[in-house]
Amino acid sequence: MKKAIFPGSFDPFTVGHEALVQRSLKLFDEITVAVGYNSEKRYMFDIDARMKIVEKVFENNHRVKVEAYSGLTIDLCRRLKTYFLIRGLRTASDFEFERAVGQINKQMEPLIETVFMLIAPEHSAVSSSIVRDILINSGDASMFLPENVNINLWINNLQINK
Repeated sequence: MKKAIFPGSFDPFTVGHEALVQRSLKLFDEITVAVGYNSEKRYMFDIDARMKIVEKVFENNHRVKVEAYSGLTIDLCRRLKTYFLIRGLRTASDFEFERAVGQINKQMEPLIETVFMLIAPEHSAVSSSIVRDILINSGDASMFLPENVNINLWINNLQINK
């Protein structure tokens, strides 16, 4: 069974993330969406809300798992015995950053292979940062979020870290 990890903060999980997972399922039997936590970073949604949102998106797909983690991604890979990492590329600067991280990961854990996938053109401008800004300013970000997640329920239920 070919398994892969798709790590990120997913604050929030966007249509671009969703599409990348769906496309990755053509290459891998199982994808773990690894929702990262860094105590030094300030998130809009807490870790539980971010995980529940991803779980809701893939509630009918048994091939997608959701896992919270902190620390190095390579440590998660070792723990899950999964050595393929999926990374989405929107821009050339994404490639430069992800290439450097991928090379460092490979040096630290030789079993790791990073799989770069181009983001579909219709999602190339969508980023969690932009979506967060829209949400913080009470804009309608629904077109940038997975269809089956009503983000306003999370906002109204005080699942936001303020």
